Amino acid sequence: MLVQKEPKESYFPFCPVWELTLECNLNCYHCGSKAGKKRSHELTTKEAINLCKQLADIGSKGVALMGGEIFLRKDWETISREIKDNGMKLSIITNGCVNPSKVIPILSKIEVDSLSVGLDASNPSLHDMMRGKKGAFEMATHFLEEAKKANLSPSVIMTVSKLNFSDLPNMEKFIVENGYEWQIQMAVPTGRFPKELSLDYSMYYALGIYVMNLRKRYGKDRIVGTHNLGFHSRYIPNLSGFPSWEYCYAGCYNLGIESDGSVKGCLPLPNSIEGSVRKTTLKEIWENPNAFSYNRKFDPEKDLKGFCRTCKYGKTCRGGCNWKSIAFTGHFHQDPYCFYRIEETIYKDRLKEKIEEIYNSPLFREVDNS
Repeated sequence: MLVQKEPKESYFPFCPVWELTLECNLNCYHCGSKAGKKRSHELTTKEAINLCKQLADIGSKGVALMGGEIFLRKDWETISREIKDNGMKLSIITNGCVNPSKVIPILSKIEVDSLSVGLDASNPSLHDMMRGKKGAFEMATHFLEEAKKANLSPSVIMTVSKLNFSDLPNMEKFIVENGYEWQIQMAVPTGRFPKELSLDYSMYYALGIYVMNLRKRYGKDRIVGTHNLGFHSRYIPNLSGFPSWEYCYAGCYNLGIESDGSVKGCLPLPNSIEGSVRKTTLKEIWENPNAFSYNRKFDPEKDLKGFCRTCKYGKTCRGGCNWKSIAFTGHFHQDPYCFYRIEETIYKDRLKEKIEEIYNSPLFREVDNS
C-alpha cells in the first residue's frame, strides 16, 4: 500500500538530472531537447559550482550530468569534482563521440560512479542514421571499449522506436558479448522525435515481455532501470528502476535542471518550468508550497483522465509517467502506454494468445551468445 508523503520536508530529489549544456556534436532523431547549439546564457562555472552546493543542501544523493554532450563543456571536470566533493554520487551520460584519451583518464581520477553511453543499434549504419552523424557508431563503441579497459564499467542506453525495434536481439548479442549493462527506454515524441515513429501498443507490450525475459536470463544488475515502461501488468513484473511503481516522481523525488538554470520536476517534461536558480535559490523553489503542483497536489477526482479515471490503480499509480502522458495526450495523469490498460482494453479476451504470439515472434529468435 502506498503511503502518501504529504509534508514538504519528506520530499527530496534522489538523483537530479542536470543538462550541463545543450551543445551537441550529433543530431539525434529522438532528442527530446533538440540539442545542437548551446543555450544562450548557460550557467557560468561559478554559478554551476554554487548549484552543486545547493543540490547537496536539499538532500540529493547523487547527480546525473548529461547534455547535449556533456564533454563539450570545458568546465565539466570542475563541476564533476564539485559534485563528488559535496558528498554526492556522480553519473555521466554521453554519446561517446569524443576523444576517450582526453576524457577517460579524468573520469578515472574523479572516480565517476556511473558512466552511460547512448548506442541505439548493433548496425553501424542504423545507429549513424539515428544519431545524425556518419561514424557515430565507431566512435561510441570505441569509447565503450576504452572505458571498459579503464574499469569504469560503462553501460549502454538504447532508445527504442519503430526504427530499431527489430534490432533488439542483435543488440542483446552485442551487449552480452561485451559484458555491458543495458538500459532500454522508449522514444517519446518530444523535441525532434515524430509521434508516428513511436512504438505501437503491440510493440510496446512485446518490449515489456522482452525486458522481463532479459532480466530473468542476465539479472537486474545487467538489465538496469527502464524508468518509462509499465505499469501494473497481470503478467509483466515491475520494470522500473525503483523497487515498485508507485507514481510519477517528478517534483517529489525527481528533479531536472536545464543548462540555463531552469528547474523542472523531470528534465524531459515539456512546459513545466518551476523557477530559475538565477532568480532564487534551489531550496526556495523546491520548498515552494505551490511548486510541482501536478504531483504534490494530485487529486484523483480532478486530475485523472480517460481510462486512468476508472482504473483500480488510479489513485496510487496517478496515471503513470507524466512525460509520456503529456507527449501523447497533452495532459497529465493519463499515460496511454500502460501494460494494465493494454491488457484490459486491447488484449482483454485474448491475452494468453497474444503472449504466445510475442514469444513466437522474431523478437525472441535464437541468439547465439556462445
